[in-house]
Amino acid sequence: MVLQFHDQILSELLEDPNGGLTILSSGLSLSKLLSSLLLHHNHHSSGSLLILSPLPSLKSKILHHIKHSPLSSSLSPLQFPAEITAELPANHRHSLYTTRKLLFITPRILIVDLLNNKIPTSLISGLIITSAHSISETSTEVFIVRLIKSLNRATRVYAFSDKPQAMVSGFAKTERTMKSLHIRKVHLWPRFQINVSDELERDAPEVVDVRLPMTKYMMGIQKAILEVMDACLKEMRKTNKVDVEDLTVENGLFKSFDEILRRQLDPIWHTLGKKTKQLVSDLKTLRKLLDYLVRYDAVSYLKYLDTLRVSESFRSVWLFAESSYKIFDLAKKRVYRLGRVDGTQLNEQKKNITGKKRKSKMDNNQDENATIGPSTSSKNGVEFEEILEEAPKWKVLREILEEIEEERQKQASTVEGNQFEGEEDDNGIVLVTCKDERSCMQLEDCINNKPHKVMWKEWEKYLLSKVELRGPQTPQQKKLKKPKGFGVLDGVGFVTAAQSTDGNSTCKQEHDILLAAATKIRNAHKKTNKTGQDPEPSDNGKGEKVKGKKNNMGPANVSRSNKKKNAVSDEKTEISDDDQTGEAGPVLRKHTEEADEEDCGEFKRLPPVHFHPLESEQPILDILKPSVIVVYHPEMTFVREIEVYKAENPSKKVKVYFLFYENSTEVQKFEASIRRENGAFESLIRQKSLMMIPVDQDGFCLGSSSSVDLQASSSQNSITRKAGGRKEADKEMQVIVDMREFMSSLPNVLHQKGMHIIPVTLEVGDYIISPLICVERKSIQDLFMSFTSGRLYNQVETMSRYYKIPVLLIEFSQDKSFSFLSASEIGDDVTPNSIISKLSLLAIHFPRLRIIWSRSLHATADIFTSLKANQDEPDLEKAIRVGVPSEEGVVENDVRAENYNTSAVEFLRRLPGVTDSNYRAIMDGCNSLAELSLVPLEKLGELMGGQKAARTLREFMDAKYPTLL
Repeated sequence: MVLQFHDQILSELLEDPNGGLTILSSGLSLSKLLSSLLLHHNHHSSGSLLILSPLPSLKSKILHHIKHSPLSSSLSPLQFPAEITAELPANHRHSLYTTRKLLFITPRILIVDLLNNKIPTSLISGLIITSAHSISETSTEVFIVRLIKSLNRATRVYAFSDKPQAMVSGFAKTERTMKSLHIRKVHLWPRFQINVSDELERDAPEVVDVRLPMTKYMMGIQKAILEVMDACLKEMRKTNKVDVEDLTVENGLFKSFDEILRRQLDPIWHTLGKKTKQLVSDLKTLRKLLDYLVRYDAVSYLKYLDTLRVSESFRSVWLFAESSYKIFDLAKKRVYRLGRVDGTQLNEQKKNITGKKRKSKMDNNQDENATIGPSTSSKNGVEFEEILEEAPKWKVLREILEEIEEERQKQASTVEGNQFEGEEDDNGIVLVTCKDERSCMQLEDCINNKPHKVMWKEWEKYLLSKVELRGPQTPQQKKLKKPKGFGVLDGVGFVTAAQSTDGNSTCKQEHDILLAAATKIRNAHKKTNKTGQDPEPSDNGKGEKVKGKKNNMGPANVSRSNKKKNAVSDEKTEISDDDQTGEAGPVLRKHTEEADEEDCGEFKRLPPVHFHPLESEQPILDILKPSVIVVYHPEMTFVREIEVYKAENPSKKVKVYFLFYENSTEVQKFEASIRRENGAFESLIRQKSLMMIPVDQDGFCLGSSSSVDLQASSSQNSITRKAGGRKEADKEMQVIVDMREFMSSLPNVLHQKGMHIIPVTLEVGDYIISPLICVERKSIQDLFMSFTSGRLYNQVETMSRYYKIPVLLIEFSQDKSFSFLSASEIGDDVTPNSIISKLSLLAIHFPRLRIIWSRSLHATADIFTSLKANQDEPDLEKAIRVGVPSEEGVVENDVRAENYNTSAVEFLRRLPGVTDSNYRAIMDGCNSLAELSLVPLEKLGELMGGQKAARTLREFMDAKYPTLL
């Protein structure tokens, strides 16, 4: 079923022959809107529709919707979207341009084919840009639109964005984007738009909003982090470098806060002190701490804090804040507690304590598993209690799954042999969505095993990592790394943890106790490996054995098998009629911390569960079509996707559970994201009412280069009296550009300056300006990487070999400081690792190398214009052959690699009297070193530019060497 507001969006877009910019709320299924546009083009339009570089997730969703569309059966194989990659040869790409109507293509490939005239622009009926919020005046997409519009003005440009906050960042972002893309109309579709809200709320899903309190320690950690974040923001305000309105704790909860700070600070970054720079990094770290607090378990959180303590202890500002100590202290209390047997504090005990004891929190029977070290001294004994606090959501999730299964069994018993109303295609799978894959795997482990077993496994990993880091076996550290996507929580970074904990006797004693516990566990693992049995983790004193059978319900490829376990106590919930989300009257349940710790002794059946990470690229709702969804980590985008899913399936009964920590930043961030998006759309509505789009006489929007063209034409009209009234013919400047350089925006700016861009594959250099000048362009990041890898030395060496004027262009970003280092970072001593030292050595080793500094892309274009003055145009065929190996061997008067005996040239340059100013003249006058040894002294003086240098070389070559008798 196609949504009605999607049809309205398409009809508005297709009315304008010039295309349009569509900005819609996040989660309103941009992929389905794009697939509908592609299918409409297949059936009602001719020509090719090019989709420029969609994200992999968006591309996979578009292909999925097209494949499962009712109209897909009537499509021929040539009507399905094809993809053009760099691996395809030019002739294959040309055939796809002429035969296919829907093409996925990257901007780099398309711009190269346009400049080489390998694509028939008359066949291009439209362009689709899926990320309009990332467009700027120097983007490659803008370059493409300008070229196509100059050749085929009938081409439509469709731009889309589902990030309205990004469209209001900066000055007149939306208006500048529209001018760059030659678009005249903008279409705004927020969630509160009347057509959208009516359709999504007509058959809203049943919502159960479960609010549960955080534990005492979690509340304490959250409060301490917010206090530290507020203190860092106050320090940032004192610098007077940032807009004070942006420095709020609420803004600090979002990733965009980092972009706001860097956008304001980058131009003056070189003038900032170390403290201000560190505050920017600290705010990012504190945001991660808040996010990880509600996402991960207590042991993983403590492990991450240990990593931060070591990696940032010497430079971080937040670690020295007043409340930072509470974060580490409370995080430890969630995992373990240390104290003396007599009840006194650990920091009051003496240093000669030798006895250590571990006491489980729930263990009433103190057996041999409770002692991990030598026998405990009754006088100076230390009590080591494992807390291993479980996440409150774990228990509530299991209760929800049991409740779902009970409701299904009741309905199945009342309606025998019939399926539920509106559930004809229900597969019985419960969808549980989490933030990332690591959370999904841990939740699945909690369902299949007891939560305290999961915590025990994490505790063992934590302790064993301390033993391995303490020992000399450094190669074992590499085995602890997890696959990509698991986050830093599983990576152990505190390599010097032992040294960092020896600050005082209490920390040393605490570390020794943990080390003793880890040693005990490692020895137990060694014994079990020898016997071949799996180690049984501690059961936290409940004395239970894990029983149960596999519950294989539903398709094996979708659901995951779940173990039946002892039922937790039936916890009474308080039901509130408060409408928290404003949709379909959700039921609000508040869970209390009171719980019966005794198991009821009976097993409860669980439904099949599928755990899905929100970072995945799959359209999981359309694939599984679940009737029950548990949103473990609420996110605004996914909530909208659920609304769209229910609107597309009005007859299907959908029930959604939201799990929130009450009075947490999780709720604050979710509500703030909705407010931020609504505020962005309100700003866009105001901008749209005041927007002025200039239109020329042909009815097409003026691009960014139009003012330049008008200025050039007016200047030519003012000098018509020169040369007897004849207009001076303009000389078209040509620049040969390496194809890899189209990843940057410089070719676009050069084209705006009126230069003819010739894209080819170059072996030497990035830009060929003239037969004598070759330019290697480096951004700041690329410059540092090239020095580290040694690639820059080889590049400069080859440029010096084939070109008379090799140029190293170091290009800075326009919005950043025009400086490598701040004045405070430049030391008195010369160090080999300094970037200034490396540049100096490079200039000394290659005296003919010219280093040019550019402030921005536009400054680079002006520099190229100056360099091309009084220079011949570059030779395309020669530039392509430079440095390229050939099968023909040495060719006379050629510039390929075989024509240069590099070893002989290096030997020549090291001879006495030979300098960088005369060695090329010697090579032109002599064909080999043997011929050089026979050249008369007079001619040698002419070649070397002086008789003194010639005599020095002759004496060296004619000198006798001693012989051994």
